[in-house]
Amino acid sequence: MLGIFVIVTTEILPIGLLTSIGSSFGVSDGTAGLMMTVPGFVAAIAAPLVTVATARLDRRLMLCVLMFLLAVANFLAAAAPSYWLVLASRVMVGVTIGGFWSIGAGLAERLVPPASVGRATAVIFSAVPLGSVLGVPMGTLIGDLAGWRTAFTVMGAATVGVLVMLFWFVPPLPAVRATRLGVLNSMLRSRSTRFALLLTFLVVLAHFGTYTYVTPFLEQVTHAGGHLITALLLLYGVAGVLGTFLGGAWVARYPRMVFGLAAALIAGVTLLLPALGRWEVGAVVLLSVWGIAYGAVPVASQTWFAKAAPHAPEAASVLFTATFQATISMGALVGGVVLDRTSVSTLMVLGGCTALLMVLAVCGDFGG
Repeated sequence: MLGIFVIVTTEILPIGLLTSIGSSFGVSDGTAGLMMTVPGFVAAIAAPLVTVATARLDRRLMLCVLMFLLAVANFLAAAAPSYWLVLASRVMVGVTIGGFWSIGAGLAERLVPPASVGRATAVIFSAVPLGSVLGVPMGTLIGDLAGWRTAFTVMGAATVGVLVMLFWFVPPLPAVRATRLGVLNSMLRSRSTRFALLLTFLVVLAHFGTYTYVTPFLEQVTHAGGHLITALLLLYGVAGVLGTFLGGAWVARYPRMVFGLAAALIAGVTLLLPALGRWEVGAVVLLSVWGIAYGAVPVASQTWFAKAAPHAPEAASVLFTATFQATISMGALVGGVVLDRTSVSTLMVLGGCTALLMVLAVCGDFGG
């Protein structure tokens, strides 16, 4: 859980520091958004490649190696004299995401008794909203007080701490089921898997195409200052924790309803933000709803993939990770292009329309 926490925090840390990093290198907000685009694309490729290439290696050893790579990436970003080196560090982050998520997300059954696997999986995935609750707001606060480079330095030190704990507390985990590309191909022939791919693509595209640029929106439309933006991101993260546990409680029995409702709420929030987000109260309410809605998305998506391959949890994690990360990357890239050519309010509306497509897909296939 701590490993995924520092990974999630590192991946989305630039969201709260986007404008300050961009201004220090003289690049636009859209170009600065490449810091979100690069890790997603790399992770989507690394998820199957790293998992298959290291299938026979001890899983604890792989987690430690990947955590070391993440620490190097954070320290490189903190010391980077040019923007291209920051992007190089984000490539390393992408490799870590692809490998660690794919290997670690399915390890619960090997670490706890069978009766506790469900709860252990929920604990592991609670790191996703916690990264938003604690990681991004704290990173933004550190950036406001001491500069964005200090935020990456602190993350590098935290990553080293997690590396030590992984080596000390996690038992050796020899490979027991080698994940092969043929297993992934057979999963892709499943109608349920393909539908999960479609739903995940649409809702994550809508979310990260807009949320990546929520800081410029709060600055330009809400006219919020740095401390208020930090507080709003913290509020979003707290709501995300609530959404994760609410979604986790219902998704096993009602996966379509949970997934569809989350997308509907994201659509409503992003469509209303340009109008109601002009006022601080409106931004507070909408970001709270947004956090609850998105908090349910990762657990709903992972659950769907896991049900498609109950006897191959690592393969399911690979497909989940690759799909999720590729779409995060695409969302950040498309959102940056739209932002540089139109406005942040237009971007929110387009994101809302994309989320509505996901709702239509769920409703249209409800009987399938």
